[in-house]
Amino acid sequence: MVIPEFTCLCPKTGQPDFATLVLDYVPDRLCVELKSLKLYIWSYRDEGAFHEAVTNRILDDLVRATKPRYMKLEARFNVRGGIYTTVVADYTKRGWRNRGIADLAALPKQL
Repeated sequence: MVIPEFTCLCPKTGQPDFATLVLDYVPDRLCVELKSLKLYIWSYRDEGAFHEAVTNRILDDLVRATKPRYMKLEARFNVRGGIYTTVVADYTKRGWRNRGIADLAALPKQL
């Protein structure tokens, strides 16, 4: 799923940071409910966070809530100081192996 309107604040300057989040996952017994995800993502709008830290925190929170077999979060931050930042974090449940499931990275991106 693509979340094109993620925002948080730079913890040093207080300036807004904008990113597109791309969440790919293989659920186990639970899945991500979209309205809850939207409200959770919005909760970062007034929070200061470094790009790497916020990406890992979001992944950790989603893994804790849904206990998936696999989850990957890619955060594509817009330019700041002349640099685009892309942070990728993933989780694989112990003992789980991709057994012929579609390669999510090979699917067309919708942006």
